[in-house]
Amino acid sequence: MKDYLVKATLFDGKVRAYAVHSTALVKEAQERQDTWATASAALGRTLTITSMMGAMVKGDDTITVKVEGDGPIGAIVADGNANGDVRGYVTEPHIDFPINEAGKLDVKRAVGEGSLGIVKDLGLKDYFTGQVPLVSGEISEDFTYYFATSEQIPSAVGAGVLINPDHSVLAAGGFIVQLMPGADDDIITKIEQAIGSVPAISSLVEAGNSPEEILQTLFADEEIQFLETMPVRFQCKCSKERIVQAIQGLGEAEIKAMIEEDHGAEATCHFCNEVYQVTESELEELL
Repeated sequence: MKDYLVKATLFDGKVRAYAVHSTALVKEAQERQDTWATASAALGRTLTITSMMGAMVKGDDTITVKVEGDGPIGAIVADGNANGDVRGYVTEPHIDFPINEAGKLDVKRAVGEGSLGIVKDLGLKDYFTGQVPLVSGEISEDFTYYFATSEQIPSAVGAGVLINPDHSVLAAGGFIVQLMPGADDDIITKIEQAIGSVPAISSLVEAGNSPEEILQTLFADEEIQFLETMPVRFQCKCSKERIVQAIQGLGEAEIKAMIEEDHGAEATCHFCNEVYQVTESELEELL
């Protein structure tokens, strides 16, 4: 199944929902970052949720997510846009621990305590910034807390990643369910019961469920209005042109030093690990 997400509403528009199949997205990130199992789960959950948050913005707006804990994985950074393009990285990709007491990858131990920050670039130099403390380090719960606290939107967020013994990605997906104005206590109770009884989201993806079927599993007794689908994919913004522009911004003295000492320059993108070579003659042209 190709990666894509679906947008929907329930309870006569009083609840909006997103669900995503993100296996290929997380798999490419794992391969590019060479993450080990626990790091893959942390990065994959973050990318999965970022893809759905990107679907909440419009036009050329973008969203940047930073999970910054004191655990050994370091910072997790991801960004996305309204077109389904997502990318991300972890500071320390080679992190893995034995499974925790719940039988799952110990993402909490890898992330530690810290903060979750969200920056929305809304164009025309207009930014929305929100930051909350990490309440669990398990990622999904932290985003749930962010929506409730920073955006005042009661939400339920779920994201899961299944990892093979060789550290490759088996399945990944997620959902976000949000209450809109007018949602009463009866609706809240039904949502809590639905989410409390649903199987692990990653197991639903592994079993072949589409994003629509994930929501139908969550809300089996409710009528769902599916509004839109859109593809999601790992897509980096880097290019050699951007690297050259960045080098040019370093100034004449720094460029001359690159020519005299290294006879060229090399740069690696944090997000996709693409390596760019800038030759001595190309550096000379910048001067």
